[in-house]
Amino acid sequence: LWSECWCCESATLLLQLVAQGQLDMEGALTARDRVGIQDFVLLDETTEAAFLSNLKKRFSKDLIYTYIGTLLVSVNPYKELDIYNKKQMDIYMGVNFFELPPHIYALADNAYHTMLTEFNNHFILISGESGAGKTEASKKILQYYAVSCPSTTLLNTVRDKMLMSNPVLEAFGNAKTLKNDNSSRFGKYMDIQFDGQGDAVGGHILNYLLEKSRVVHQNHGERNFHIFYQLVEGGSDDLLHQLGLERGCQHYNYLTQGQCAIVQSINDKNDWKTVKNALQIINFDETHLFEVIASVLHLGNVRFDSDSKGHALLNNNTELHWLLGVDAHRLQEGLTFRKIEAKKDQVLSPFTTDHAIYARDALAKAIYGQTFTWLVNRINESMENKDPSRKTVIGLLDIYGFEVFYVNSFEQFCINYCNEKLQQLFIELTLKSEQEEYEAEGIEWEPVQFFNNKIICDLIEEKHRGIISLLDEECLRPGDATDLTFLERLEEKMGNHPHFVTHKLADKMTRKTLERGDFRLLHYAGEVTYCVVGFLDKNNDLLYRNIKDVSLQLILCQIKMCFRLYCKYRRRPETVVTQFKSSLQKLTEILMAKEAWYIRCLKSNESKQSGQFDEALIRHQVKYLGLMEHLRVRRAGFAYRRKYDVFLKRYKPLCPATWPHWRGVAADGVEVLVQHLGYLPDEYKMGRTKIFIRHPRTLFATEDAYEKCKHELGECQLMIEKILLIESCWRGTQARKEKEKRAWAVKVIKKFIKGYMTRGQAKNTDNSEYLAFVRQNYLNRLRDNLPKTVLDKTTWLTPPAVLTETSEMLRKLHYRLMVRKYVRGITPQKKAQFQMKLITSSIFKGKKDSYPQSVAHPFADSRISEEDINPRVIQMIRNERIKYCVPVIKYDRNGFKPRQRQLILTQTAVYVIEEAKIKQRVLYTSLKGISVSNLTDSTIVFHITREEPKQKGDLVVQCDHLFELLTKLCVIANKQNAIKVVQGSINFEIQAGKGGAVDFSTGPEPMVYKAKNGHLMVVTCQNPALLCHSRISLLMCQKTLNGS
Repeated sequence: LWSECWCCESATLLLQLVAQGQLDMEGALTARDRVGIQDFVLLDETTEAAFLSNLKKRFSKDLIYTYIGTLLVSVNPYKELDIYNKKQMDIYMGVNFFELPPHIYALADNAYHTMLTEFNNHFILISGESGAGKTEASKKILQYYAVSCPSTTLLNTVRDKMLMSNPVLEAFGNAKTLKNDNSSRFGKYMDIQFDGQGDAVGGHILNYLLEKSRVVHQNHGERNFHIFYQLVEGGSDDLLHQLGLERGCQHYNYLTQGQCAIVQSINDKNDWKTVKNALQIINFDETHLFEVIASVLHLGNVRFDSDSKGHALLNNNTELHWLLGVDAHRLQEGLTFRKIEAKKDQVLSPFTTDHAIYARDALAKAIYGQTFTWLVNRINESMENKDPSRKTVIGLLDIYGFEVFYVNSFEQFCINYCNEKLQQLFIELTLKSEQEEYEAEGIEWEPVQFFNNKIICDLIEEKHRGIISLLDEECLRPGDATDLTFLERLEEKMGNHPHFVTHKLADKMTRKTLERGDFRLLHYAGEVTYCVVGFLDKNNDLLYRNIKDVSLQLILCQIKMCFRLYCKYRRRPETVVTQFKSSLQKLTEILMAKEAWYIRCLKSNESKQSGQFDEALIRHQVKYLGLMEHLRVRRAGFAYRRKYDVFLKRYKPLCPATWPHWRGVAADGVEVLVQHLGYLPDEYKMGRTKIFIRHPRTLFATEDAYEKCKHELGECQLMIEKILLIESCWRGTQARKEKEKRAWAVKVIKKFIKGYMTRGQAKNTDNSEYLAFVRQNYLNRLRDNLPKTVLDKTTWLTPPAVLTETSEMLRKLHYRLMVRKYVRGITPQKKAQFQMKLITSSIFKGKKDSYPQSVAHPFADSRISEEDINPRVIQMIRNERIKYCVPVIKYDRNGFKPRQRQLILTQTAVYVIEEAKIKQRVLYTSLKGISVSNLTDSTIVFHITREEPKQKGDLVVQCDHLFELLTKLCVIANKQNAIKVVQGSINFEIQAGKGGAVDFSTGPEPMVYKAKNGHLMVVTCQNPALLCHSRISLLMCQKTLNGS
């Protein structure tokens, strides 16, 4: 049966091909349902009215699925349909996407097979309002993969855990709201991991923003999380007695605030059995888990009274004995007093009743929130695949839908912000990317205008200016910050924003619809009014410190580790909205790295009645989900596009000119191929790198022709048999040659083994070839691994026993050769350097800390050229030959004032020069000693014999070239024994009967100053690191001089 939407162009194409005898296209497209149009792309008119009419027509016949290209639109029927059985799954397995009526199984199967074919990662984004069926869609996809993937005992276990994670997470994370009896109150992203064969081998779950406030408060007509009611209504009498609970939700404060504990559509007893079974499959120790849930219920029943001063008192502490295994007295103290720490002192400040209730609820929320986090981690551990080989994944994103309640608070703000981000992601990945791809490929088409909600996302999340930043600033700033001061900050910063309005900023008409504590955002989905009451408390989500301390006594080992991580940080944690913003950014990065598939879920009516189609509600959802924009993009563009080389590689058997090999450019080959197939000009376009095909049916015709061609190729069986005969003859010839080679190899190996066994004997016929091989092998390896320096004594290869003597002779010859080459390469100047370095080593090695760093630096003949010495000075010492000059800093004997001087060594004396003056002349014969410290400083004290009373005292200088100066002095004046390396202090004479001292120490920075005790204080940086290079250089110096 041809679809009603089958157009005349494609029918003509098929008839032409059949008439030409090229292809048998009979059965190319299977029967399709006749109710409405199964793909909105094929609508005659792309108007909103036509869209809704088609949707309504299909919904009236229980056809809840419709395509927009590859996007799946799903309408919640609010009743069970017989379209999810094993038979339906078998029908959709391995079938082209558009070949059968629209179904969620078709999308799941196509994502799976595309992943296997292209070996890349995918994700399925399931979006829509609360109650639109997102959670059910996620479960159907998981069930499909569980049935359709290959089956083994191990894989079945993994898949069972994946499936069973759903009822567990629903019990702990879902609740009844005004719009949905099974609303997800957390976001869930699950990665299903597949190996190269397509087996589901593991999974991982990420959770986002559990609505913890629901634990302690529910609006009228709403319930707490399902698990509380399931435990109280479905738990056995023994379990309830063990946990200290009574049957009946009316006994518990946390379960009765919404006044709808019993819901007709929810069977808590049956759900309890499902959860218990799921926990057993995932290998949970459920007893400890239920103890935590029971503890939360007991905590909710803790009541407080006020004493005469208004301080909180426990009404009855019997409930405390059931709480978490914590000492009742400490818990009572934690709930009624706040611990204030001031340095080392601790003060207990009593709570008011309101503060006590806040502390109780904060503890309950923290316990449940961390329990949920631990639960998700345990599920991930049970599904973890530890095989390190590469895997592909299909992600399922089931996250809260857009919410608008009578009173919208902090939770709705976060949820709707999440939906704004997902809508922005949808725009980027679908609408904008579609247009950008066409423009990049040079395909002309009429651009589609669409609403870009970036302006709303920036309003919420922009740094320093967005609502989130302002909320965090208000939470963190000191002073009396309240929800109303936060609202005032919003009005101050956002006053002119077109998507933001408050009672103060609104006009007269709008002001009537806003309370003074409200602000309204114009989301992409419509206007939402938020009440700021509770925003700061919910965003802070803080526990008092003594409550944290008490909570560390949790006896439940499974929960304790998670809760300790929560409690161990003493500094303030990030706010809730900041954590949520960071999680969304990470989620966006994850999704952007994968190929996207979309399921858009719609609510058929607000009353959750089957068969009702609320056109106004549907129209609103179609608008904010961007379905019309997506349809216009698909209609204006092309349903299929592939790179030329990929398209040609697959379909080249359909054209004789391209089969078996196309020798030219891939784009030219594709053009030849589509001309041969008879594509009409308006059915395809050639881009820069891709071919674009407008209609899916054109692709199906091509795909079916390809399948037919493969079968026709199979008819060449005779040719294949001849090829196999030739191949077998050739293989026989190659096998015989291989046999001969192996026989020869066996002989060689036997001879080698026998030679190895007799290697210790004298040379004979059995081992002669083996020994020759050993010699040659060793000499070849030795040739490539000879030591490169004389100092290398460790890398000489260990010889085999037969070559021990030879190896030793070769080693000695090689080292003698290296020594000879090295010695012959030494110049007289380098030899002189080595001699001086040896003198320096004998004086300072192991004594002064800065010596190792100086070894690698060569000595200079002089540090000051004669041109830089005043001619008058040269004239005055002309009879003495200048040997060495160096700049120094000389410290006055009185006051230690530093002065720049030149130090000149001649044949007979040391001169201290100030420009054209000789400030001091010290004969070598009167130089009785030289002192330096053992640290890294460059201070030198020259001790001078005073022959006359008026003669100047000892000389204190600082020289950057200390080792060079003192070595030169030793060589010129023969004063090696006069140099002393001193620890601590150096005493010196200022004048007759008067002495001074230089003290040495280490510190973070080097400095020289006059200390309070009148001594000169020299502070150095400690640097004990010895360079390996300096040791080697010194050793080479010693060996060279000894060899010379």
